[in-house]
Amino acid sequence: MTKTKKNIIKKKGFPEGIWTKCKNCDQILLYRDFEQNFMVCPKCGYYARLNSHERLAFTVDKGTFREFNMDLKSIDFLHFQDYAKKIEKNVLNDVIITGEAKINGYDIIIAIMDFSFMGGSMGSVVGEKIVRAIERALKKKYPVIIISASGGARIHEGVVALMQMVKTSAALAKLSNSKIGYISILTDPTTGGVAASFAMLGDINIAEPKTLIGFAGPRVIEQTIKQQLPDGFQLSEFLEKHGMLDLVVERKNMKTVITKFLRFFYDV
Repeated sequence: MTKTKKNIIKKKGFPEGIWTKCKNCDQILLYRDFEQNFMVCPKCGYYARLNSHERLAFTVDKGTFREFNMDLKSIDFLHFQDYAKKIEKNVLNDVIITGEAKINGYDIIIAIMDFSFMGGSMGSVVGEKIVRAIERALKKKYPVIIISASGGARIHEGVVALMQMVKTSAALAKLSNSKIGYISILTDPTTGGVAASFAMLGDINIAEPKTLIGFAGPRVIEQTIKQQLPDGFQLSEFLEKHGMLDLVVERKNMKTVITKFLRFFYDV
């Protein structure tokens, strides 16, 4: 937002929280309308990143979410500089919430990552909470939904973070062998070790429009292969076209699409 626009808002005395702005086009938006539009800019179509609780509100039936394993907290294994302080300040304890809920009446186990803390990086707690969620799904025979938003494995936990790729993938293999459905929803961005493990292992892989998805960044890939990458490389539409995703779904339609797959899982 330009200084002029900021001054206009201040001079008019609008209460804080009434207005917001699009991070892409700087359009000033009435927050209520922006929220009712699923936090998608009506002018340019930019998808704002959601925190885990905003995502939850748009996805599950109101009042049905029951969180579990909320007290799990990361340990500073490597005594990484300032890591312990960051953990203490994080009100979520980590970057993922897990629980039971309903979507249009269908029982599910759901895990939602939050990019707002440490780029949604995957450490020991993320892996453990996902595995525990899958174990609960195996007992209750509920389909699993994981909504990813991550920069990858958490460097602060070294090899322990990398181990979560194998740990979560092994748990999902058990889920698959038990014929219990798993829907993976990839949101901007889903990269690194998360993209290389549980995020791409869904029975159904869905992404929002223009979501960045990949292991390494485009610049690293170009430097490695010494070739220029095609336009839109690593965006969800490109991945769908090349068979890496099943669907790209607008946020406003996501709950309806998920419901169709849940109906299928429960009917088979």
